[in-house]
Amino acid sequence: MWDRLLGHLASRRGWRLWITVIGLGALAALALPPVHAVPVLLLAVPGLLAMLGAAGTAKRAFLLGFAWGWGFFTAGLYWITHAILTDVANYWWLVPIAVPALALPLAVFVAVPAMLAWRVRAGWPRVLVFAGAWVLFELLRGWAFTGFPWNLLGTVWAFGALPVQAAAWVGVHGLSLATVIIAATPLLGRRAMLGGTAALAGFAVFGLVRLWPAEAPPRPVGLMIVQGNVAQEVKWREDQRVPILRRYIDATRDAALTALRDLPEDQTLVVIWPETAVPFLVADDPDVRQVIAGALPQRAILLTGTVRAEFGPDRRLQRVFNSLVAIDPAGEVRGVADKNHLVPFGEYMPLSGLLPIRLVQGGMDFTPGQSLEPIRVGSVPPFGTLICYEVIFPAQVVPRERPDWLVNVTNDAWFGISAGPWQHLAAARLRAVEEGLPLARAAQTGISAVFDARGREVARTGLGEAGVLLAPLPAPLAPTPFARLGLMITGILSVGVFTFGWWRGRS
Repeated sequence: MWDRLLGHLASRRGWRLWITVIGLGALAALALPPVHAVPVLLLAVPGLLAMLGAAGTAKRAFLLGFAWGWGFFTAGLYWITHAILTDVANYWWLVPIAVPALALPLAVFVAVPAMLAWRVRAGWPRVLVFAGAWVLFELLRGWAFTGFPWNLLGTVWAFGALPVQAAAWVGVHGLSLATVIIAATPLLGRRAMLGGTAALAGFAVFGLVRLWPAEAPPRPVGLMIVQGNVAQEVKWREDQRVPILRRYIDATRDAALTALRDLPEDQTLVVIWPETAVPFLVADDPDVRQVIAGALPQRAILLTGTVRAEFGPDRRLQRVFNSLVAIDPAGEVRGVADKNHLVPFGEYMPLSGLLPIRLVQGGMDFTPGQSLEPIRVGSVPPFGTLICYEVIFPAQVVPRERPDWLVNVTNDAWFGISAGPWQHLAAARLRAVEEGLPLARAAQTGISAVFDARGREVARTGLGEAGVLLAPLPAPLAPTPFARLGLMITGILSVGVFTFGWWRGRS
């Protein structure tokens, strides 16, 4: 069956060829969160490789990979259009072109591996060259032009903790490497498919073994995550500033007293609000902090995302930061972390002055933070801060001085009710597994969650709903091999797989 189907795909010509290869790329996107239809890769990946076998030139192989990648990224990132719809009056003309245009440069990260794979003979050499090059270009995608490692192929397994335990050794990129190789086995015959099945069973056994030990007792801290569910369209409206602040204060006051009744008297309650939770300069406005402090019991600490400003001697605004601040029950700021990895077009405009549009809200670009340091507040275990999409960068989420846990605050209201928040959540789960650290995530409209240090879900809210999430703080693990070595293991594996395939395919 597979031989006939793949042979049929390889025989496509003319416009049918290009529609088919784009469709295969879009089909592969169904394996991503939240659908996780992983079996579609058994057609999408070998289908592309079969078409490469019929390509007569390196240029044609490049274009086939480009078309597949364009379909994959267009389908996988469709939700970016929702961010434009929050200001459709000004940017309506971007709606039909934004995602297809963004997918064009991203498609190159599939096109080059496809061209390299075409240069070696069919069979295992082509599969290994393609898989090794795929991961090497995934690594490059996480660095080039400030990086955009969204929807790495290994995230297809992040529907649960068990399938992703190998990430503690090889990271999400290692999962990508295994995924491409296993997905390509229908092209290689029955024995290869049985080998792929055995490999999946091996990953499952590894996951079971790693999840088997009893979990260590949680830290003496309670977590309370407040999800306000404020739509992006109203967030910065002048008439909504006080109502939004009141929404968060009321939810915090009502739930905090209840939460503290269930905590021993020597434990602290950590309240977490999302990225830019309320439309005030919380760190710079003592009056607002006093209002917020009125909702905090004495044994509570608030961690909230906020815009932070720096003013000159004449009180003119000089710089703005996307920050997280820690506030105690007296309304004092006890810790600050600024976002280091800013979102192009969302928080700053690349090529400033050369582009005819400006998407950043306000008249000033955000300034990136200059350090990645853990925050210490009283008896709360030290934590690392990840603001918004900083959580999608493997091996870049933990300070040099290792914290006990990670806090991720985000405003996924930009994404609406779409695949975007689920894809973002999957990245957060993988960072917990890779680093062996629990992670608490507060999202404006969802999905807020707490993961333990093995990526198991402790608690979660829904998408597009207001609520309060209560959970203990799980204990950290000892540094994982990935935490110690970062991308080195995956890099060596990918280069090795590529080199072996190239050697066998060219000899």
